[in-house]
Amino acid sequence: MPLAFIRTTERGQTDCLLWQFADEMQARGLRLSGVVQTNSERPGAIASHHCDMDVRVLPDGPKIRINQVLGEEARGCRLNPAALEEAVALVEISLDPAPDLLIINKFGKHEAEGRGFRPLIAGAMARGIPVLIGVNALNFEAFQDFAGDLAEEIPAEAAALAVWLEQFDRQAA
Repeated sequence: MPLAFIRTTERGQTDCLLWQFADEMQARGLRLSGVVQTNSERPGAIASHHCDMDVRVLPDGPKIRINQVLGEEARGCRLNPAALEEAVALVEISLDPAPDLLIINKFGKHEAEGRGFRPLIAGAMARGIPVLIGVNALNFEAFQDFAGDLAEEIPAEAAALAVWLEQFDRQAA
């Protein structure tokens, strides 16, 4: 049950790394499933830290906007649960035939509560599909409760991720 995770401290760094890693692995001919995220500044947003969050469903789309625009003063969760579940359903379909790797951009609040991608992650692990997940500090404890000692932390560097993934290519050969 190969499960790895990365953590970063800089906002958006995990998203960028996973997006670039997915592109590189697809260029090498690997079959990927999952989602990677990109964040873009919202035009006209006041000096807040609100951005638009889009996920690209691997291997080749679509892009889904997963945030709700709640206003500049909003402080609650901006995730659109319906959009997240749409992404989950599309990723689930892409798991047959089994991909070389499942990438999930973030073990977030929904996963911490047992929803979102969590059942899909467990199912992929049960099938022996390597899983790579971004985990932030806010949900790290919930991720540890979910993964136990099955998860391996990988340095947040493309080369380290490639080395981790190569071990499964060698095992399959």
